[in-house]
Amino acid sequence: MTDVVLDHITKTYEKGSVVAVDDVSFSVEKGELFGLIGPDGAGKSSIFRMLTTLLKPDSGFATVNGSDTVKDYRDIRKKVGYMPGRFSLYQDLTVEENLTFFATVFNTTIHENYDLIKDIYVQLEPFKDRRAGKLSGGMKQKLALCCALIHRPTVLFLDEPTTGVDAVSRKEFWEMLKRLKTHGITILVSTPYMDEATLCERIALIQGGKILSIDTPEEIIRRFPKPLYSVRCNEMSRLLKELRSFAEIESCNGFGDYHHITFHNEAEIEKLKDRLIKAGYSEVEIRIEEPTVEDCFIRLMKSLDNGE
Repeated sequence: MTDVVLDHITKTYEKGSVVAVDDVSFSVEKGELFGLIGPDGAGKSSIFRMLTTLLKPDSGFATVNGSDTVKDYRDIRKKVGYMPGRFSLYQDLTVEENLTFFATVFNTTIHENYDLIKDIYVQLEPFKDRRAGKLSGGMKQKLALCCALIHRPTVLFLDEPTTGVDAVSRKEFWEMLKRLKTHGITILVSTPYMDEATLCERIALIQGGKILSIDTPEEIIRRFPKPLYSVRCNEMSRLLKELRSFAEIESCNGFGDYHHITFHNEAEIEKLKDRLIKAGYSEVEIRIEEPTVEDCFIRLMKSLDNGE
């Protein structure tokens, strides 16, 4: 069963001069953990706001739980949970007051749906009398998730939920999402962090309002078309410029302690190390590399920019 459908959705701003979402179509199955992956300004938030009935599309249509996002917006708002990118709860209310307020809005109680939020709320409970504005980033994140879940939604939209929180909180958050899946909730997450893509069952890579690819992370990585190599030496900044000047190198991008490269002609890899040593580099290391979602995204983005 399909829970979310977008059919040729387009959204523009500033009287049509800025295209935020450009003819986007995809669907999400019931109970699926689906990721919308892309940098800031890619169109992720605009898509989520249309699916949660906060914005109307300029063209195309979308449905959530079979209900039209424009015609049936009241019905959708009762059934979905939405956690926006910025912390938007009442900062002068306590943890418990925020939860009680949102439960009341949806004609329910904390007790009625406690089984759904229990694993998250037990971490908040020691701070239940603390004002939301005084919580740490990780605790604010947990409170916002509890408030989005308090009415037991069928579909949960999480817009960049881990932005601005520490690595430990990010890991804990994804573990919470895995547990939520056991309740049968369909979860859509947007994130600019490419490493989080592999934690989703399926992903859509988006840039400039356009979908670059939709599939499982494993399948997107499998389709990377060429062998990928990583290069490291004693002068990484100079090396990046030099590698990009080599005609035989098709692509070169910096990835942490290494530069990732592909070749037009695979035979050239044998000559590269000697060439770098002759150019004055030392500690040269070249190895075959397993592509990541980020490698795939960069390649697809460049193809889009080149009109391919």
